[in-house]
Amino acid sequence: MSQIADWGNLTGPELTRWSRQDPVVLLPIAAVEQHGPHLPLATDIIIGTGIVQRALDMLAADTQPTRLLKMPCLALGSSLEHSHFPGTVSLSARQMTDQIRAVGAAIARAGMRRLIVFNSHGGNKAVLDTAALQLRAEHGLLVVKANYFRFTPPENQIAAEELAHGLHGGALETAMMLHLQPEQVRRDALADFKSLGATRARAGLKLGPEGEAAFAWLAEDLHPQGVAGNATAADADTGRRLVEHFATRLVRIIGETATFDWPPGSY
Repeated sequence: MSQIADWGNLTGPELTRWSRQDPVVLLPIAAVEQHGPHLPLATDIIIGTGIVQRALDMLAADTQPTRLLKMPCLALGSSLEHSHFPGTVSLSARQMTDQIRAVGAAIARAGMRRLIVFNSHGGNKAVLDTAALQLRAEHGLLVVKANYFRFTPPENQIAAEELAHGLHGGALETAMMLHLQPEQVRRDALADFKSLGATRARAGLKLGPEGEAAFAWLAEDLHPQGVAGNATAADADTGRRLVEHFATRLVRIIGETATFDWPPGSY
């Protein structure tokens, strides 16, 4: 059976014993930022920790003998694109990079070799790429960058146009919030927040906020309320299936990280 523990609940000697078993360390990172009039500032934290908890439940029932240490979530992220809206609390790119590097260095000092950083906020992706490479170079860690929003989504759950352009606070995030913490969703404020990206795509224009050539954007560039997507298309049952799907993928990533031949052998 799998062995799972919270890093903060262990004593120093217990952590040392864990390190001898070459566990996987899971570090969730998120953000505190605006998600429009219908979702709370903690949306990325709620979604990220919800997916992680479902993955841990799955892992606990798995017959594979995986050993996993879960770190506390780094709740504050890099949210420059949302900084003009009240409630957003953003670290700079350097601060966020340094924060991930500091945690990774502590993990390495404790004798661990395998780290998954599970990210639930798009603005953290670039800093995670930088921090992960630096941790590899400086400490020899295997650092797996797991951005749930880059996982292949389940088929036929969210319309293709919404998946492409509902980048923030749209059907996908709202559905998962309706499943995880429905009391936090302001249902009277649900709307179809038509994204600039979708408008340009319908006009046959290729240059948008995402894609092979994308422009840098602030949230208000996509919609005056800082949201992009159709929140009215969300429902709790779709949210449950999304969380289940993303958690299943995370369980696979944990398993593959645990058995990865690290450091790589000779070629």
